Amino acid sequence: MSCISKLANNYPGSGIRVMFNLAVQYHDLINFGVGEPNFETPNHIKEGAKKAIDEGFTRYEPNAGILELRQAIAYKYQREFGYKCIPENVMITIGGTEANFLTLMTIINPGDEVIVTNPCYPNYVGQIMLAAGKLVSVPIYEENEFKLMPEDLEKAITPKTKAIFLNSPNNPVGFALTKEDIEALAEIVQKHNLMVISDEVYEKIYYDGYTHFSISQIPEVRDNILITNSFSKTYAMTGWRIGYIVGDKKFISQMQKIQEGIVSCVPGFIQKAAIEAINGSQDVVGQMVVDYTRRRDILIDGLNAIPGIKCMKSPGSIYAFPNIKSFGKKSVDFAMELLKEAGVVAIPGSAFGSMGEGYLRFCFGLSDENLREGICRIAEHVKKNY
Repeated sequence: MSCISKLANNYPGSGIRVMFNLAVQYHDLINFGVGEPNFETPNHIKEGAKKAIDEGFTRYEPNAGILELRQAIAYKYQREFGYKCIPENVMITIGGTEANFLTLMTIINPGDEVIVTNPCYPNYVGQIMLAAGKLVSVPIYEENEFKLMPEDLEKAITPKTKAIFLNSPNNPVGFALTKEDIEALAEIVQKHNLMVISDEVYEKIYYDGYTHFSISQIPEVRDNILITNSFSKTYAMTGWRIGYIVGDKKFISQMQKIQEGIVSCVPGFIQKAAIEAINGSQDVVGQMVVDYTRRRDILIDGLNAIPGIKCMKSPGSIYAFPNIKSFGKKSVDFAMELLKEAGVVAIPGSAFGSMGEGYLRFCFGLSDENLREGICRIAEHVKKNY
């Protein structure tokens, strides 16, 4: 009898981490694979954590999070979304990843179907498995700007459908849904009484006049929406591991019990730092977006100048998803070529689902210098080999 559980044996490994692990064997790399900002966490946030440690916030805290942080997040949603939100609507988590996991564990019964787009953020796949749900994959297409179309969503719904993951701005493809796009999807959600896990970790990272609109802003479906969010991308706090969930308190009250059995609580000094982030000046966030805009243009304009590569301009997130089908190579093979021969790390599109085949994911959270160097290396590799 095997000592390893079937769940562990069958749990899907991350194609992103595969590239990370391979990359450590090489030197002088330009790494477009890491999905995080290259900015330092702003100083006022760091100072908030140091002060909290000195003040003794190093003990257990409430499972749902400290009241002051939950109040700050509730006020953010009152201010930005224009509806009543109270601390009982907020759950503090270990990053956006645990936020998604807690949400699934709270609403999914064995056999319930959960709809995700294809391509999608790969952690959704394993987490649905952990919740004993059934993943239902809905293709999204470049010709539709990689947006989930209402008719495609409705075709995927069955009597067992319980929930849908909605991620806008999106990882990996960089699309952003407009207010009109979301209103059309909300009609389907309301018609079929679906739960929506609205992953909004890139809510502040938009370009070209796009602005964020959450499906929770539609009153008719609000009770069915659980927003998952994180401080990681907005405030360059990826390693701090702090996120949150916003939703009806009937769900939040159940999550607190599950939290106790997983991590107990988020460290208090990290929560105090998050308060400084959310209550402090947002100018640092605006400056990051200015820098991202420039970096996005450096990367995507550079990729489009390389014969055989075409890439849409991402309206949100920190990712580009170029089409490399003209080279006639599987995305993992082309990514391996870039790693071994050009010293460039990119993630194969197939790591995000079958519809990602023929694409690569690039993160433009790098310095201008490294972006330009990476483009030069890719261009030289293509010129030499294709």
